[in-house]
Amino acid sequence: MPLRFDVTAPGDIRFGAGRAGELPAAVAALGVTRALVVTGRSPSRAAGARAGLADAGIAAVTFPVAGEPTVELVREAVEVVRAAGCDGVVGFGGGSALDVAKAVAILAPTGADPLDHLEVVGRGLPLTVPGLPCVAVPTTAGTGSEVTRNAVLAAGDVKASLRSPLMLPRVAIVDPDLLAGQPAATVAASGADALAQLVEPFLSHRATPFTDALARDGIGRSARSLRRAVEQGLDDAAVREDLAVASLFGGLCLANAGLGVVHGIAGVVGGRFDAPHGAVCAALLAPAVDVTVRALAERHPAHPAAARATELGALLTGVAQADAVAWLVELQAALAVPGLAAYGVTDADVPALVEGARRASSTRAHPIDLTDGELTEILVRALR
Repeated sequence: MPLRFDVTAPGDIRFGAGRAGELPAAVAALGVTRALVVTGRSPSRAAGARAGLADAGIAAVTFPVAGEPTVELVREAVEVVRAAGCDGVVGFGGGSALDVAKAVAILAPTGADPLDHLEVVGRGLPLTVPGLPCVAVPTTAGTGSEVTRNAVLAAGDVKASLRSPLMLPRVAIVDPDLLAGQPAATVAASGADALAQLVEPFLSHRATPFTDALARDGIGRSARSLRRAVEQGLDDAAVREDLAVASLFGGLCLANAGLGVVHGIAGVVGGRFDAPHGAVCAALLAPAVDVTVRALAERHPAHPAAARATELGALLTGVAQADAVAWLVELQAALAVPGLAAYGVTDADVPALVEGARRASSTRAHPIDLTDGELTEILVRALR
């Protein structure tokens, strides 16, 4: 079959140390005069950004996001935008802040309820009205949300996405220096999420030459710098750069090739248990790769993902024919990532989690359909 693929990405991606200083000019160039600035749980981290906006004559209304993004939180933020007369949105924080910013930007012009458009648990109506201009500035290296066209929201005990090309930020500014000072646990969880978002698109049946190139580079960067960052901190500019590139490339990969069962399961676990998303991905990644490789060998040995799974070991270790699963198990131990049982998940929860994962949109890009028994094996192995 002739090769055909599309590339989805923001029209303006800016990467490099110190480039967060370009935020005020970027926002002003979009014609924004009053911006909702969505931050993480500590709005003080965005003090410099808000000051820069003020110097540029742009009023700022701050909206902190203390935990996982929810439907209720987005409703509240939309009301703030409409009451304050904001004509643009800035996301300045981790994945939660960026997802809320993107959701608010797309919903604010119409005032639509998130459940009108949410996948899986909502009405799933298409988003057709362009949103407010949105600029995304990540301060963690994990989700890649600054370059994706969806926002993951919790609705009750389920996580699902708002999704549309109209949700892509107008500008994404990725400044590795914003990672400095993060605690080791945050670096481990976000970095593990980024790695999973490189590995899963690399194995996805939707993989393209574009995503393969980014995944190969990003996996190598994550492999050489994530463990070092957790053990030694983020004082090294080269390490910060590696993690920021890996996260950015992971976002571009998932936006264009999809994810897989790791994120399919992680979304269900995160909706039902108070568990860090990245840590859940880290616990699931090794058993998911192992079970997937075995399933491909048994049922679809000619699938391109089978060859990529072999290559994965070399990308992670720099050694041909290396065992990717053994390396991932060792990484989980080095990052001190606990099993899912640490968050209250038990064997009795596994059947419901398997059922939820099968419905998850992320699972649809997995290279091969896994049986309920195989999904159960992944979860059981990830418990402890």
